[in-house]
Amino acid sequence: MARPEPTELRKLSDSDLNDQIDGIRRELFDLRFQQATRQLNNTHRFKEARIKLAQMLTVQKERSRSSAAS
Repeated sequence: MARPEPTELRKLSDSDLNDQIDGIRRELFDLRFQQATRQLNNTHRFKEARIKLAQMLTVQKERSRSSAAS
């Protein structure tokens, strides 16, 4: 799972960004479930997914602040 560049994330529309955020949150849920049932082999996927989610939420927050300031 490659980390997205912030410039790539900024090019996405609001609905696409929200869809990707929902997808990452679902992936984190699934990873936690797999870990609880001892089926998870690649534990590093947690860190990658959290970083990706944080980048997306940062871009979303930037957009909400810029629209509120205008």
